[in-house]
Amino acid sequence: MMGQATTGAVTAAREIAPELSARAVEAEELKTLPRDLVERARAAGLFRLATPRALGGLELPPAEVVEVVEELCRADGSAGWTIMIGNGSAFLAWLDPAAAADLLAAAPDPIASGVFAPMGRLTGDGEGKFSLTGRWAFCSGSPHADLFFGGAFADGDPRDWRLAFVPAAGVRVLDNWDVTGLRGTGSHDVEIEAVVRAEHTTSPFTNPARHDGPQWRFPFFTLVGTMMAGVPLGIARRALDEFTAFAPAKFRPPGPGPIAEDGDVQIALTRAEGQLRSARAFVFDALGELWETACAGDVPDTARRGQFLLATQQAMRAALSAVNTAFGFAGAGALHADQPIQRCFRDLHAASQHIYFSTAASKRYAKLRFGIDQPTFWF
Repeated sequence: MMGQATTGAVTAAREIAPELSARAVEAEELKTLPRDLVERARAAGLFRLATPRALGGLELPPAEVVEVVEELCRADGSAGWTIMIGNGSAFLAWLDPAAAADLLAAAPDPIASGVFAPMGRLTGDGEGKFSLTGRWAFCSGSPHADLFFGGAFADGDPRDWRLAFVPAAGVRVLDNWDVTGLRGTGSHDVEIEAVVRAEHTTSPFTNPARHDGPQWRFPFFTLVGTMMAGVPLGIARRALDEFTAFAPAKFRPPGPGPIAEDGDVQIALTRAEGQLRSARAFVFDALGELWETACAGDVPDTARRGQFLLATQQAMRAALSAVNTAFGFAGAGALHADQPIQRCFRDLHAASQHIYFSTAASKRYAKLRFGIDQPTFWF
């Protein structure tokens, strides 16, 4: 899986990357990705990477999605995160195709934003409609989203955890995003009070997608993992590239030469580089096994899915180690707002707080290996 060919989407990500990087400080000041960059990314198809082709998406193989997100996050963590989350239109695959097409009629090329957590209330009227009310935190990309999805238990039943899709007109964005890392993602709280048709809700956590093809044999959170995996790989890659660029010209007393000549610095770089590259190879290797299984017509089993979960967790651990190493040797000069290394440090530590990379997620692999009973829809 390590020899992927460059695709149109990867090329598009590389073409927009220099401006994403150059305007990272601007995005942090705005607390969201600048609108013109949002529209450039939309025009390049970067918000429909995994959306079904039948719904106007690219439906890229998962490995290519990882590469695209990696390229974007290498340019700027906030921009990459925003575009990755904006690909939530992929989750329309769990709706009946006619219902999904109905939502897309008003926004044919939507940017989606939402939160899985069941923070809302979904109350049925017995006639095919629900009343959805609630407030969802950390709704990334909310200032420019066309379509939102919110998690809720249907009629208060925790066994019926659904996502409800709502057009932006029915959503109130609360301007309260003021944080340390991923500052440019516009991850405000949102409030929704809307009537939602039953067919615009779905339970993707326990049900299969409504489309045919290998990608749709991935369970929901496995697909989410393919979208998330490129984030730590890209941010850490940028940090190590910055590290290797500044070390030959950085002097720190009492040494007479640049820190690149310090043996401890050399060992630190060697270890960080080796760990990150190994973790990246593991991600593509584990993902390759999933893809081969899906292409053969089967749903990947829990063993393969657990291995991919382990790979993504290892990617985050290796990335954090790499970013911490680069930031630690960068010195006080890296603290300036225009320095990429401090932004990599902040953004990656913020991303590591996402539930997908939580310690609870890491424990799921161990439980799988130990044969401990657990819900397997999480991976």
